[in-house]
Amino acid sequence: MSSPGRCRAGAVVNKSQSRKKLCPDPGGGCQGEPAGRVPKLESQPLRREKDPPDLNQEAKGSREAEEPLQLTPSPAKLLGRGPRKVVLHVDLNNTILVSDSVTNQGPLAALNNYLSTVCWGKLSQTGEWQWLSYSPSLLPPSPNAVNFYTQFGRNTRFTDGNLGLPFQSLLAHHLKLLEWSGQPDKTFSIPGEDGKEYHRILPSFFHLLETLLRQGRHFAVVFRTFGQDLPPVLQAMHSALKGQHPQFPALQEMAFPTNLSPGRIQCSTREIVVSRGAERVSSRPDGRGMYRYFSSMEGLGGFRDHFEWWSKNSFSSRGGKPLWIDPHDPQVQHICFDDNIRLQDSDSIIHPQVFVGQGSRETYTAPTAELYGICLVQTDLLKAIADPDYFLTAVNDCEENYENFLARAQGHC
Repeated sequence: MSSPGRCRAGAVVNKSQSRKKLCPDPGGGCQGEPAGRVPKLESQPLRREKDPPDLNQEAKGSREAEEPLQLTPSPAKLLGRGPRKVVLHVDLNNTILVSDSVTNQGPLAALNNYLSTVCWGKLSQTGEWQWLSYSPSLLPPSPNAVNFYTQFGRNTRFTDGNLGLPFQSLLAHHLKLLEWSGQPDKTFSIPGEDGKEYHRILPSFFHLLETLLRQGRHFAVVFRTFGQDLPPVLQAMHSALKGQHPQFPALQEMAFPTNLSPGRIQCSTREIVVSRGAERVSSRPDGRGMYRYFSSMEGLGGFRDHFEWWSKNSFSSRGGKPLWIDPHDPQVQHICFDDNIRLQDSDSIIHPQVFVGQGSRETYTAPTAELYGICLVQTDLLKAIADPDYFLTAVNDCEENYENFLARAQGHC
């Protein structure tokens, strides 16, 4: 296995894809930053990482090579911080799904493509690709770092090529964690390109729901996606909440309604319109109606956002999924999970619209950095696969940070 250094990139570069914007299609994966704390933006010192362990080699001849790895969640974290309701806006692809029906990607292709967005290097003056680190990260390790996806474009076989070979064992490890145990389930498992069965929806997300429900938390889940996976995901969640998921049968003991009707969010320069069944809400004359609508959500439901509007706005936050935030509301906190959230607003997927004062109807477009780790969580897919408590920890961190956010808005600090 090679160490970070020079690899000939000339045979790989497609000039038409070079410097391509991240995720110019529904469901594509991009780099992120671990959920929770607001990151420091100063440059980080470069470091030479050791080659990742060859997990494929270690697994040979062992029982783990034949059976999926079992993850054990830690004792449930106590998330309750008073009567505040939490509304979780949750993306699907590369957040709770490791597949994409729009691009016809199974788990192997989807995870390969995602890895290409969190592995960083640069082109040398002679056009050779140099890895700056062998540790995937959601923020660049240095100001001049570029992720592989941005430089070379979509690559669903990233780890099969010479440049991606150092990350092949990492891919194998996370695929192992994703494997479905037992008989295939048409609702909760999906066949992979390698003939194995994998989880359709990440167990860490079911663990989040189960824990919040056991704790008696007041919360709602709103799926927000550009893709076409919403109807089957809603149906799968409905089945899980009826106790049909073999790993989470206790969900049937907890009342949590599911709205199986997919909604739509349509954006234009004139207004934003949210519709679902007989429901219709407009952003005209102001966003207060939208804020009340989403804040009053109960149970679980979902909406398909307006991808064409994001595309028309150059894939910037201005054309992204709208999210209304009231920094003067101590009763409701909105938290959005999406792998395409960026600290760079020119590449981000959420359009945060923040009310300027208590009871105000006027909003401003907040920079992503202002809400990062408070209301906006850039999904770390690798951690969401490997850590059963990933989503729980992220929500907990956001709730802690929201206390300070409210205090600042009220002028207490």
